[in-house]
Amino acid sequence: MSDFYNKDIISIKDYTRDQFEDIFQYTEKLMKLDSAARREICKGKTLSYLFYEPSTRTRLSFESAMALIGGNSLGISDISSSSTQKGESLADTVKIMSIYSDVLVLRHPLDGSSRFASEISSKPVINAGSGTEEHPTQAIQDLFTIKKEKKKIDGLKIGIIGDLKYGRTVYSLLSGLGNYDVEVHLISPESLKIRPDSIYEIRKKLSFTESIDIEEYIEDLDVVYVTRIQKERFPDEEEYLKVKGSYLIGLDLLKKMKEDSIILHPLPRLDEISTDIDKTKHAKYFQQAEYGKYTRAALLGLTLNENGF
Repeated sequence: MSDFYNKDIISIKDYTRDQFEDIFQYTEKLMKLDSAARREICKGKTLSYLFYEPSTRTRLSFESAMALIGGNSLGISDISSSSTQKGESLADTVKIMSIYSDVLVLRHPLDGSSRFASEISSKPVINAGSGTEEHPTQAIQDLFTIKKEKKKIDGLKIGIIGDLKYGRTVYSLLSGLGNYDVEVHLISPESLKIRPDSIYEIRKKLSFTESIDIEEYIEDLDVVYVTRIQKERFPDEEEYLKVKGSYLIGLDLLKKMKEDSIILHPLPRLDEISTDIDKTKHAKYFQQAEYGKYTRAALLGLTLNENGF
């Protein structure tokens, strides 16, 4: 039986390095299959999505992934038009959605929401972002992209830049990188440094430096992972305005980077990466988004098939 069959995907911390490598192998297999073979993987299966926060890429990535492997999708992308406006609880909504589907994808602004949903749901729950905690499928997508583009993860020097306080993708990625032999440099404004209380366990597996200067390590980095400064998570707009535009990856900075370095971003992008970068060989963030479709399709296939695919 597959390690992933009928299992929730709540935290990247639940996975071992061997399991990451299994997911990567299944993703590679999926990418090589012809379209007819892919559509057999989850034929007749239904994914339901429940998004209490705005999302474009993640929701559409899951829908696209499910269609790729022959399944269907239904769900709530705008809670203002759902029964939550009538006061329906998250627990009841999750129970109903799990009746209608084989797997449930949830995004919610509260920490612990996905773990709670997994205890309520009769079907596997996939965390598509829970509060300020994690975004595990994004981290799997990111790790796969790094390995695909750099042919390895071990031995790389990786810079993570931007909003490290509120960016949940960062916490999942750091946890995932803790399974590999990497050198990590965290670069952010002082007020957006990584939350010490959220990386206690990560520090046991991964050492990293912290800096406010983007140029301090830029010449040595193999991977430059950029995050946007998330205005919607600031309790005070004045605080956001103080750090808005703190970093810009432009052509001038690119000249200082390694010839074979790659630039990643979980998207959406605002002004932190110049559009001039898009046409360079370093820009891999749109490729990263495409890989996300395949990694999520592989995860869905493994979750919904007892013996893999």
